[in-house]
Amino acid sequence: MDIAADRIVTIHYTLKDDDGAVLDSSAGADPLTYIQGHGNLVAGLEKALEGRQSGNTLTVVVAPAEGYGTRDQALVQRVPKRTLQGAGDIKKGMQFQARTEDGMRLFTVTAVAGDMVTLDGNHPLADQTLHFDIEVVDVREATAEELEHGHVHGPGGHHH
Repeated sequence: MDIAADRIVTIHYTLKDDDGAVLDSSAGADPLTYIQGHGNLVAGLEKALEGRQSGNTLTVVVAPAEGYGTRDQALVQRVPKRTLQGAGDIKKGMQFQARTEDGMRLFTVTAVAGDMVTLDGNHPLADQTLHFDIEVVDVREATAEELEHGHVHGPGGHHH
C-alpha cells in the first residue's frame, strides 16, 4: 500500500545536520507513527514519503523552507523578568510556552542580563537543512475514529 493522505504510516528515522551529527532518531526505540497529510511531519519529509511503501528506505534532504523555516528576528524579544512571574530562577536554555497571534509558540531563553530576559520563538532547527534516513515500516488505512480525532490509535499512537 502506498503512502497517501489520511493513511497511517510507521517509520524509523534518523535526523542529522549538515555535519552528519545525529539530532534525533528512533533507533533503539519505537518507530514513529503518524497520519500522512495532517502536518505531523515537516512538509518536505511528508512530500518525499508520498507514494512510498512498507519496506522502502530513503534519504531525504529538506531545505529550511520546507523544514522548520528560516529565522525570523521578529520572534526574538527582550522582556522584563517580571513578565515571567512564577517561573522561578530564570536561566539560559529554559523554555516557556506563550500565546501569540499565530497560536501557542515555544520560546527559549537565550540570554539573561540584569532584570531583562531575551526570548527566542524560532524553532531551534530554523535555518538548518535537515538530513533524514528513513525506513518505512508499515502503511495502513486510518480508521474513521483516527481521522475524526486527528491522531493514531493503538500501538505507536494515542491510547484512550
